Amino acid sequence: MADNQREKIIQMLREKSVMKQDVYNNAHNTFDVLKEVVKDIAEDLRKEAQQIDKRISVEYRFTSDHEIELKVAGDMLVFYMHSNVFEFDKAHPMFKTGYVKQNELNSYCGIIYVYNFLADSFKYNRLQDLGYLISRIFINRENRFFLETKSPLGYKYSNFSDEAISNTAIQEIVYDLITYAISFDLYTPPSETVREISLNEIIERVQSDKLKTGKRLGFKSQAGGNIGDEIAW
Repeated sequence: MADNQREKIIQMLREKSVMKQDVYNNAHNTFDVLKEVVKDIAEDLRKEAQQIDKRISVEYRFTSDHEIELKVAGDMLVFYMHSNVFEFDKAHPMFKTGYVKQNELNSYCGIIYVYNFLADSFKYNRLQDLGYLISRIFINRENRFFLETKSPLGYKYSNFSDEAISNTAIQEIVYDLITYAISFDLYTPPSETVREISLNEIIERVQSDKLKTGKRLGFKSQAGGNIGDEIAW
């Protein structure tokens, strides 16, 4: 019995653990390419923006091995690569595709999250402000990818790509997400949510700017839903 268990563990290490290492390496390599793409796009757009109006800024920053910040005018895109590998729930539509049916190991993916914040949330350190998940990029062991996103790319990349992810594809994704973020505007909050305020609250808010701000919510009321309600796919 012990020998059988030992062989089973060795087989799992040979297949599953090696596969997960491959997935992680692919995701990390993709993220490294993404860094260079973001850098090139930011430098190009900065030159154009300065010619349009010197008040418009375009900046990028690599905050860690797993995080990139890209500021375009009033928007901040945060790209974050998770350090773990995930498998989809068996009810996910991906399991109905021939590609995954052929080999279920193809369903394991690394994930790059893309969030959209207001640039002022970072500038003024407004820790209560809300960001929105606008895309998830999935990369598997064969370096093939797909997106879950509200941007138009969601239709083009809704299933695993036929080819490995490329510099061109990453560039297209970044441009599309920038376009989506700029188009995604801040709405004025309903007056009922900000009508009453105590003297103590206004003093605190002037000092620390605690009014939660998000693009669709404006100022979030206590009666509002949680952030998961706002970013549901």
